This record gives sequence, structure tokens and C-alpha cells, in this order.
Amino acid sequence: MRYEELKPGLFTGDILRMGGTILGTTTHGDPFAYPMPDGTTQDISPQFVSGFQELELSGLIVIGGDGSLKILHRLAELGGIPMIAIPKTIDNDVPLTEYAIGFTTALSTAVEALDRLLPTAESHERVMILEVMGRDAGHIALSAGIAGGADVILIPEIPFDIEKVAAKINRVRERGRNHSLVVVAEAAHPLGEDARSYITTQGYRRYGGIGQLLSEQISERTGSDTRVTVLGHVQRGGVPSSHDRIVASAFGVKAVDLLAEGKTGRMVSWQHRQVVDVPLDEVNQRTRAVSLDDTLVCTARGLGISLGD
Repeated sequence: MRYEELKPGLFTGDILRMGGTILGTTTHGDPFAYPMPDGTTQDISPQFVSGFQELELSGLIVIGGDGSLKILHRLAELGGIPMIAIPKTIDNDVPLTEYAIGFTTALSTAVEALDRLLPTAESHERVMILEVMGRDAGHIALSAGIAGGADVILIPEIPFDIEKVAAKINRVRERGRNHSLVVVAEAAHPLGEDARSYITTQGYRRYGGIGQLLSEQISERTGSDTRVTVLGHVQRGGVPSSHDRIVASAFGVKAVDLLAEGKTGRMVSWQHRQVVDVPLDEVNQRTRAVSLDDTLVCTARGLGISLGD
């Protein structure tokens, strides 16, 4: 068991400026079926419960995305552990909250990338394609595309027709602009096809390659010179945005207050400029993908941005 005792001396102003986890935790390996060196799996969840008891803790405040929170909630129920959850994922796909920690930082990185790609697109008369993260939800691509002035935004929730994408690029050119910006989530896919992915040597599925496919297809159909930039894990690091720092601070205060009040099995949530708490059971029974009537989907369409459909 590895742990670090949190003391006031650790919480200087520096921690606000740190991205990622200071504990070195990982989401790889389900504790209820943990992969062993010999290829078998083993239920190591009792070790979690015994570790909690050994440390003589009164409760847990856990931080994670939808997958992590489901596992942690199950572990807490197994050991009768008082737990409060804080949503943290750049994908922003945790249900019942408008924001998860990390999203606006990743979004800022994607928008900055578009701002940096635009001058080259203009000077070289190119179609610049930016591939961003978005395994199950297209929140980063959708928000970045609107903020960055993209002509095309492709997300997993809306399968695209490459002919319609090419038609948009051609319309832009016909109206006198010699360049275009395209933002695509890593798991976006053509109509009737699966997202492009591969299995790593560790057995994990990874998405990617859609940007290169688009580059080839757009070039073939429009004659445009195209280039692809894949942000990858650049989106996951760096100094947190001011918005993420504010939301994280508000979440932390609310989580401690809830434990002090004896409330457990809850997740803190940002709704309508307020921090509230919602049942973790309800969170774990839902998903938060981009809906077809989402405000930002309607905004994109109203701005004339093609969503490929």
C-alpha cells in the first residue's frame, strides 16, 4: 500500500498550478478483476478495504472520471466506506455536472492549437486538420471548434458523410477563402463505420488515425493541400486554467462539507453557477455524450459550421 499523509505544508500556492495527479494513481486495472503477471485475473478489492481500515480513515474523497467513479463507488459499498466523489476528466463526459476538472484546460490547449494553425493555413492555402481527444464524447472538439473558428467539426455522436465534409470545404473556397480548419475527435467515424482504433500490447483499445484518413479523403475530393496535427496527450498536461482552478477549489470545499455533515455516496456537481451534490448511484447509471439538440450543436449549425451530416 502506498499513501502520503496530507499536511497543511503541502498546500502552498504551487499546487494550484500543477496539472495531473500528485499521487501517481492510474485507471488501468479493474481491482475486481486485476490482471496478474501470469495472464489470470484476481479480485484484489479486499486490499482496498483493508487499506482504508488500516489507515483508520473516517471517509474518502475520491477524484476521477465516469469509469473510475463507478469502480470507486463499488469499492466503497463493498467496505461500507463513507465516500464523496469529485468529477475529473478532460472529456467532460461525467453525467449530472456541467464541468469536470480538467476540461477547460484541455479546451484551452485545443483552441490555442487552432490559433497557431490558422496562419499556416492562410499562408500556404491549406486545409488544416486538428485531431483532439474524445473517446466517447465530442465535448472538446465541439467547444474548441466553435471557439477556434473551425469550418468543420466532427464528433463521435454524429457520424459524418465525407462527401458533405468535402462539399463544405469547396464552398469555403468558392466564397474566396483559400484555407479551412477542421477539428475532429479521435473516435469520430464515417456513417456506417466504426471508429478507427487498435489494441496495444497491454490489451487496451486506443483510438486514433481519423485525422490522417480525413486528410487523404479531403485532398482526394477537393484537391486541397491538407495537413494533420494530432494533439494527443498534450491536452492532458500543463498549467491548469483559471476556470479549472476555481471549479476544483469549489468542489473540494463542498466535498469536505458533505463529509462533515455525514452525507455520503454523493458526487459534487457544477450546475447553474452553483456547486450542488447529486446521488452517485444516478451518476453511474447515465452517460453524458453530446446530444443532438445540445446548445453548442445548435450554435455550430447556426454559425454555418459543418458537422458532417
